[in-house]
Amino acid sequence: MRLVAFLSLCLLMAGPASAQPAEPVLYGYRILETYPHSRDAFTQGLFFDNGALYESTGQYGQSSLRLVDLESGDVVRRTALPQSFFGEGSTIVDGDIFMLSWRAGSALRFGAEDFTLKNSYSYKGEGWGLTYDGESLIMSDGTPQLRFIDPENFGEKRRIEVTLRGKPLKQLNELEWIDGAVYANVWKTNALVRIDPETGVVTGIVDLRGLLEAEDIVPGETDVLNGIAYADEEGVLYVTGKYWPKLFKIELVELTN
Repeated sequence: MRLVAFLSLCLLMAGPASAQPAEPVLYGYRILETYPHSRDAFTQGLFFDNGALYESTGQYGQSSLRLVDLESGDVVRRTALPQSFFGEGSTIVDGDIFMLSWRAGSALRFGAEDFTLKNSYSYKGEGWGLTYDGESLIMSDGTPQLRFIDPENFGEKRRIEVTLRGKPLKQLNELEWIDGAVYANVWKTNALVRIDPETGVVTGIVDLRGLLEAEDIVPGETDVLNGIAYADEEGVLYVTGKYWPKLFKIELVELTN
């Protein structure tokens, strides 16, 4: 599939035009390192904190919060979620990990040191991705909306509508805050988008097709790209997918054609 066709696929997630289109910067990638990743991880959230890698996973009866050893892919610490809880995105705020549910309308708050459950919060609609910008939690819910949430009480502060070339872009999944912008997986595509947190405009698209080779794909098991972790000290991304056997350290390469 050529790049133009790939971008058209991203736009299938969009609705009617609502604003003056803006042209995003296009990026490819370069793989710097490859690490093992647990095939039983239906990855929903991925983030670093002080060099430690955390992951939240989904599926009813299989959802968990994990501390993961990057080099080996082994799970160092894990807490299972209730059977009725389909785990989604996660992030950390001042030593506490917040984790969303898909349809239960609940967010859980764990202590990062031992995964002790400290609190829970209710919200309306679905929960998909979650990140933190230093002041607010930022949450996606499958729609073109991003919600900005007060981490003290999980109260909603504001919303923005995400647009790609003037059209609302839905199915935003896992989120990561990087250098003043929100990066998001777009569900069922091999794309990341970079979002301006004030306007909601997509300012960049990252084409991650070909990241996982055919030999690593198990038909009917290996699922979509999902999971973005940013290492501040390195200035690089770590990405993986649901039930992927590998996690990739990559740098972005701006495409000129």
